Amino acid sequence: MELTQQTLSAKAEELIAKENKYGAHNYHPLPVVLERGAGVHVWDVDGKKYYDFLSAYSAVNQGHCHPKIVNAMIKQAQTLTLTSRAFYNNQLGNYEEFLTKYFDFDKVLPMNTGAEAVETALKLCRKWAYEVKGISENQAQIIVCENNFHGRTTTIISFSNDEGARKSFGPFTAGFIKIPYDDIEALENVLKSSNNIAGFLVEPIQGEAGVYVPTDGYLAKAKALCEAHNVLFIADEVQTGIARTGKLLATCGNCSCTKGCENKPEVKPDILILGKAISGGVYPVSAVLANDNILNLIKPGQHGSTFGGNPIAAAVAVAALEVVRDENLAQNAAHLGIIFRKGLNEIATRNSLITLVRGKGLLNAIVINCAEDSVLAWDICLKFRDNGLLAKPTHGNKIRLAPPLVITEAQIMECLAIIEQSLNEFI
Repeated sequence: MELTQQTLSAKAEELIAKENKYGAHNYHPLPVVLERGAGVHVWDVDGKKYYDFLSAYSAVNQGHCHPKIVNAMIKQAQTLTLTSRAFYNNQLGNYEEFLTKYFDFDKVLPMNTGAEAVETALKLCRKWAYEVKGISENQAQIIVCENNFHGRTTTIISFSNDEGARKSFGPFTAGFIKIPYDDIEALENVLKSSNNIAGFLVEPIQGEAGVYVPTDGYLAKAKALCEAHNVLFIADEVQTGIARTGKLLATCGNCSCTKGCENKPEVKPDILILGKAISGGVYPVSAVLANDNILNLIKPGQHGSTFGGNPIAAAVAVAALEVVRDENLAQNAAHLGIIFRKGLNEIATRNSLITLVRGKGLLNAIVINCAEDSVLAWDICLKFRDNGLLAKPTHGNKIRLAPPLVITEAQIMECLAIIEQSLNEFI
């Protein structure tokens, strides 16, 4: 940390000190203080320019401060911001129609954050289990995967493996069964073992675990097993959705459309959870989509949110999804992802610090040749920062690399050079 402090200006140090003094220490940010962003770049308080290779955990897929999205927010904010759901507003119905047609579902339940959307999906799954499947009240179980990340509410950390997120926050919520990720046999065994299984909640790619991409066919086989056992397949696409993996949704198989699922998807979730880039990162928006047989179970007063479905959120999300479609961001992510992974693998042949490259589209990670409790990956990210690229470690020795989807091939090549230069400084 001594080196870190020496690289910071007095202005940056002052702003970091304020956060440390007056804010809760629930994050461990990379020591850089940002004040402006545009497209794939951000600038710190001293005017230094960086490539953003985190994209606010894939929330700014459309690039920082996309003018169409920002203008939609400004226009709506000057007209009507919030009514609560006690009244109708002139934006929500249009948004709901747009979203359901875009993703091919009957209905949507609008929320604000990814964790709220996951909680909503869990409630929907349980309600369906009791009122449709016929499971006895309070007996429904939901299957989840080890090393998952779905948020940090009390219920969600109840089925997390992350002891840092769990310790001293119990007692925890019951009703979940954990199985290994990417293990069809484990899923099948649990489904066969009980008639009280209501759903299977899964990330199509485990992002926080270090961009763990499952084997080909895993999602399709999992969905088929769920159908065979009358269990809901719930896809958490908060991070993998909205073109990040080279498809509109990571569950879309080989489809790379950006006008909704025009081609038959590999997996059609029973419940789809969206967030982050559904707003382009300019406003908290999340959504839970399902067909009428599930969402019609929710009655007035049984679930809600004061801000969920507010006029600004509705206007912003429509603009954000139009950008994804009109700028062909899924195709760009698919094409550049191949180039980027090839470049990373070539670097790995010249530098033994990279032991593995994995990812899909522009959601990628490198595994660093060190123990998970080593600080090496953190130090490498500090060097990336010094050389003009921002990224963060996850799970100790893995570095997630996820730029905004508006990045160009020339910029990808420039960033590969920064990555290699930085790694070479540790040899």
